[in-house]
Amino acid sequence: MNTTVATVTPGPRAGSLEQLQIDNGFAGLPDEFFTRLAPTPLPAPYLVAASAAAAQLIGLDPQEFKRDAFIQAFTGNNLLPGSVPLSAVYSGHQFGVWAGQLGDGRAILLGETPARISEPPGRLELQLKGAGLTPYSRMGDGRAVLRSSIREFLCSEAMAALGIPTSRALCVTGSDHMIMREMPETTAVATRMAPSFVRFGSFEHWYYSGRHDNLRALADHVIDRCYPELRDAPQPYQALLAEVTRRTARLVAQWQAVGFMHGVLNTDNMSILGITLDYGPFGFMEAFDAHHICNHSDSQGRYAYDMQPRIAHWNCYALGQAMLPLIGEADDVHAALAVFQPEYDATFDTLLHGKLGLATREPDDASLFDALFTILQDSHADFTLFFRRLGALRVDDPSHDEPVRDLFIDRAAFDAWALQYRSRLRREASQDDTRRQQMNRVNPKYVLRNYLAQAAIEKAQKKDFSEVAHLLAVLEHPFDEQAGNEAYAALPPDWAAHLEVSCSS
Repeated sequence: MNTTVATVTPGPRAGSLEQLQIDNGFAGLPDEFFTRLAPTPLPAPYLVAASAAAAQLIGLDPQEFKRDAFIQAFTGNNLLPGSVPLSAVYSGHQFGVWAGQLGDGRAILLGETPARISEPPGRLELQLKGAGLTPYSRMGDGRAVLRSSIREFLCSEAMAALGIPTSRALCVTGSDHMIMREMPETTAVATRMAPSFVRFGSFEHWYYSGRHDNLRALADHVIDRCYPELRDAPQPYQALLAEVTRRTARLVAQWQAVGFMHGVLNTDNMSILGITLDYGPFGFMEAFDAHHICNHSDSQGRYAYDMQPRIAHWNCYALGQAMLPLIGEADDVHAALAVFQPEYDATFDTLLHGKLGLATREPDDASLFDALFTILQDSHADFTLFFRRLGALRVDDPSHDEPVRDLFIDRAAFDAWALQYRSRLRREASQDDTRRQQMNRVNPKYVLRNYLAQAAIEKAQKKDFSEVAHLLAVLEHPFDEQAGNEAYAALPPDWAAHLEVSCSS
């Protein structure tokens, strides 16, 4: 008797590169929205760094990082099955001036894949940054250098660990292929992930070109993909503008509370999702200066720390102008934009109460906060260390004040403020140990200081990627004490004051 045995071909291994289900919803928009093109290959790529936490979001096993197939795919040398690579067109205001058409000058969207950890369930787009020339590269070469790619990788994951909405970074791959910036540098490709890379400038592009049909198509795409709950609103486009404005206000309040400075808040760098996007000359506040400019290219200080809330609001107005043809009435646009200031004020107020360990609210709290920022400014106290060390203050025992007090040149000014602060804590019967635990959950000990990134970059430029990996591990747990890593929370060394970061990448 003949017996036939069926052969079962196994599917892709769970967690493998091959199990990623790639398609591209953005490619369903009209052809004018993008140019289809493949990434430009790089010779002999190698893995610089990868994030297991980011990989988990798309169900990718970190063991895949060791495979050459992973390196080739996320350098752009080999396309993943289902990829529909393209670069998007957009426009924007840069440093407050209309710049006209811009677009993905060195970014190529591979497609999207289901998010394995998402509530509600969604999808994440995969985008290569530094993957070669596109029609929108203008005078550039379409490439990114190792130093800027490492900075974006580390900061994307650091911001996520801080609980601040952000695009994510899956990995950085490098190559010995050289390109010219201020000097010859090696190239790199960063893989970024976000539910959408649509920007304020994406809407501006179709408004200023008079293509209101494409403006509507883009708004519908964003609503259907990212804000489906708004589809049934009485005025969906007005509701979209209001929600984006609200999210942007909350985001910037979170930046201010942690001392983060974006550096280039052009409308083409503003996400329609209200997430941190496009890490260029960013910085975390060290010696506090409300007027600090982290971008060496920003000669006018448009994007200084204290300017970020009003510039973000200005950018929302630019988006509102672009959406006017969809919303119809200027009054309705203004009504949507009016949510910004109260949302920002309420969010920042809540965050400050948390940072100071205040469980209740009093009418004079604003004056306590103002007095705090005055003494921080006058002494240029370290922003991150101040809030972290403040948690150790005891209501009835000033002998524990020395670590935080020593951050101030004018110690008497700190003492006077601490007197007000202690009085405020007593009025709500604050318990020292409970308050310290709560404050340590919201005041990070570790942030991505420029000198830490620079030290990791300098090792990486010598093909030693160990410090990038170690720094990532530290930044993934910013609120923990981390025995053995205390040096990563120290005051910056003197040489760090000479570090400059600009738009060059």
